[in-house]
Amino acid sequence: MKQYLRLVLVGKTGSGKSSSGNTILGMDVFSAAVTHFSGKQDQVQRASRGEVFDRDLTIVDTPGLFDTSLTEEVVKREISKCINMSAPGPHAILLVIKVGPFTEEERDAIRKVEEVFGPDAWKYTIILFTHGDRVESDFDQQLTEEGDKLQWILKKVGHRYHVFNNLKINDRGQVLDLLKKVDDMVSANGGEFYSNYTYQEVVRMLDQREAELRDFYQKKLEEEIKAVESKYEEKLREARQERQGNHRFLSTEIMTLK
Repeated sequence: MKQYLRLVLVGKTGSGKSSSGNTILGMDVFSAAVTHFSGKQDQVQRASRGEVFDRDLTIVDTPGLFDTSLTEEVVKREISKCINMSAPGPHAILLVIKVGPFTEEERDAIRKVEEVFGPDAWKYTIILFTHGDRVESDFDQQLTEEGDKLQWILKKVGHRYHVFNNLKINDRGQVLDLLKKVDDMVSANGGEFYSNYTYQEVVRMLDQREAELRDFYQKKLEEEIKAVESKYEEKLREARQERQGNHRFLSTEIMTLK
């Protein structure tokens, strides 16, 4: 039986979210060149679906969503789009962090994850370390050397993490290993996807908006149909009147000829 999974990629700009989405799907779908939201960003691919190792995956990329330079208004707008794309909720949140020194900016971006998704989201989160080409032989030792700066987030996610080398997009083994970890996490969560009040409320609002638009266009269609019918009746009356006028004229002419 095919498994359906919704995965959301989050993290700071430049962490490798888009490249990771491409690696998972095995094709170039997301634009890694986009670093922040702009007026043109609405044209950027942010969600894609594909079959990977007998799993039907929906990947949602959030480019720049957790960029600390963004205004709250922009963040909220893009969160709504993200929620819509992963509704009714993601099975896994992949927190993308670049291998290397853990900066305060990355720490702030991670705090924003909890602000957006809520504290329960950590049960559904796996850290995805990118730039795996920089990984030394003992990665666990590297993590330990980072000290408390990184250990606190590893503790939040139950020490679930995976390492990606996006330079090796054809290395499907790293993708399969990640999906197995996602499977284990989903199983530990009772097969449930993540959903909190924010998700439910936005989905409800989107459903309501869809219903309102449907009613609006249905009413507009009915009004247009009535307008066409009224126009048809008017033209029909004019044709009948013209016919009657022609009939009277011909009758008069015939009587004159007699």
